[in-house]
Amino acid sequence: MFKDGTIVVYNIYMAILGIDEVGRGPWAGPLVIGACILPKDEAGNYPDWVAPLTDSKKLSTKKREEFSEIILQNALATGLGWVSAKEIDELGLSRSLRLATRRAVEEIRKTKVPFSEIIIDGTINFLKDTSLENYVTNLKKADLLIKEVSAASIIAKVARDHYMKELAEKYPGYGFESHVGYGTAEHKNALTKLGPCPEHRFSFGPISTFGSRKDIPSDLSELKNEHATTKQLGDRAENIVAEYLIRHDHNIISRNHKTKLYEIDIVSTKDDKIYFTEVKYRRNEYRGSSLDMITKDKLRQMTFAAEAYLKYYQELKEEFSPLLAVGLVSGPDFTFNDWFTIE
Repeated sequence: MFKDGTIVVYNIYMAILGIDEVGRGPWAGPLVIGACILPKDEAGNYPDWVAPLTDSKKLSTKKREEFSEIILQNALATGLGWVSAKEIDELGLSRSLRLATRRAVEEIRKTKVPFSEIIIDGTINFLKDTSLENYVTNLKKADLLIKEVSAASIIAKVARDHYMKELAEKYPGYGFESHVGYGTAEHKNALTKLGPCPEHRFSFGPISTFGSRKDIPSDLSELKNEHATTKQLGDRAENIVAEYLIRHDHNIISRNHKTKLYEIDIVSTKDDKIYFTEVKYRRNEYRGSSLDMITKDKLRQMTFAAEAYLKYYQELKEEFSPLLAVGLVSGPDFTFNDWFTIE
């Protein structure tokens, strides 16, 4: 029975649509809403595979993966509603939750599988002001108590985790494969070294300190545009070089270090050396000797900057031997060309 008193009889059972969200709090990545309808027999009993389903947070990664595959193969209907980090910045979190829920429900409706009640985990009806508003029951800890909501939480969590692992390949160095965007110490350290990427949520306090989304391109294709700013091009090139250094066991201790007198693109340490790297980007491929990129004036500026930096950070001067270095990136696809020291 619907809340408005209408009685609808299905051939098999009265179905519940369970809804739960994943990714409300991370600093990066999308918000994902899961939606699921599970099968029951004529007596209202679930099949045996449903019994172990529970809140996704109480399951190991391996179990979540196993259960997600079972759910996707055997549920009557499943749906996912995605809202990107950029959309979260534009809409705010509350509106994003409503939008993701409606996108997930739309996926369910496409399957034509009927349902008589919607149970949403939590206390907020994200379908308010829609035709389904009166069919919603909000329930705290529904992901633990209602199997359909448990299933929704599992498929949403697994799908989002997979997405974040793909991001880790696209944006190496942030650790997305481990913290999946949440505000861990590892994530904070990576931000200090690399700055934010397009998948970060600039409307969230810890990320807003780095500037706004307009300061970086929404994706790499924008940097191929002739109207991309010099800062956008430079930041992307610096990211490429920083990723190279991290892969080669450098510890990046500063990026875009600026004072009134000097600027250093990347400061890193490895073994007993401290490296001051100047990043050079050209839209066209580099030609001639790499050393030709560094003029005598530029070399003097780099030397002055390194000496001034170490004068301020005396403890680093005592621990490491300084070296100047250059990182070269070129072309519309931001190809890494070279990194070398200037002895």
